[in-house]
Amino acid sequence: MRLLSLFLLAPLLVTAAPRTEHVFVVSFDGGNPTIIQQAEMPNLKRLVSEGAHSWQANTIIPSKTLPSHTSMLTGVDISKHGIDWNDFFPMRGNVRVPTIFSLTKAAHPDYVTALFCGKIKFRHLWIKDSLDMFNCGTAYSYGPIPTSEEKKLVPAPEVAAQASAFILEKKPQLCFIHFPDADSAGHKFGWGSREQMEAFKVCDAALGVILDAIKKAGIQDRSTIILTADHGGRDKNHFEPVVNNTTIPWITWGKGVNKQHAIAKKTIYTYDTAATALWLLDIPLPEHFDGEPVLEAFE
Repeated sequence: MRLLSLFLLAPLLVTAAPRTEHVFVVSFDGGNPTIIQQAEMPNLKRLVSEGAHSWQANTIIPSKTLPSHTSMLTGVDISKHGIDWNDFFPMRGNVRVPTIFSLTKAAHPDYVTALFCGKIKFRHLWIKDSLDMFNCGTAYSYGPIPTSEEKKLVPAPEVAAQASAFILEKKPQLCFIHFPDADSAGHKFGWGSREQMEAFKVCDAALGVILDAIKKAGIQDRSTIILTADHGGRDKNHFEPVVNNTTIPWITWGKGVNKQHAIAKKTIYTYDTAATALWLLDIPLPEHFDGEPVLEAFE
């Protein structure tokens, strides 16, 4: 009877394995999905055709880079995370709620976490001891950013070069990668302009570098990738609460993903990215989360 009791209890005593071993979140800043579908982006479009996707996901309001990415990486709306500014203001400190990186470290201190960005204002999302790597063109130690770098902008090819080298060496369990080029071109030349189309092409080539690194690191079969954006855009801006600005793509590819699947759910939000990343790594979602995993995208 004692042996039988142990046998029956055994499944309850075993910790559930993560659904995937490595999660990569790639954000195309200013990624209006209508324009992306028209752009020359063979790497992204291959992942769309092979994986699961929606062209009708939603970002927060206001649809600005730092608030939107904060929701993407904290799982909550702006009313909870409190970052309502869109530039680097060191005196305002860090985000006031946990990020997916700090939650991952709390659950698994040995997991490797990394954030590679093209805009230094992502420094507001770096909670102490949450990241093994914070990189904006170069690796930073935790502490103040030099005043001369407070407007720093790093193009996608350089972001990808930094991220790919780290992926090959460290094989992170959770890694976020941000490409800023299309947003910069949109503000200067307009959304859908020839210059922005070229910027999307450059970002797609950078994505290819990341995909190659994941493959060369030997972790492709154990990885899941989420590709999305912080906001869309029209004309030369993205601040008004209209569909062109607030609609974003949401694409996933890799281990456990429903292949060749158009996601029917119409209410995917950017904070669902955080929830999905944690769910994939089998890390419990906090009660305060607004986001929920996009379960339809997975087997």
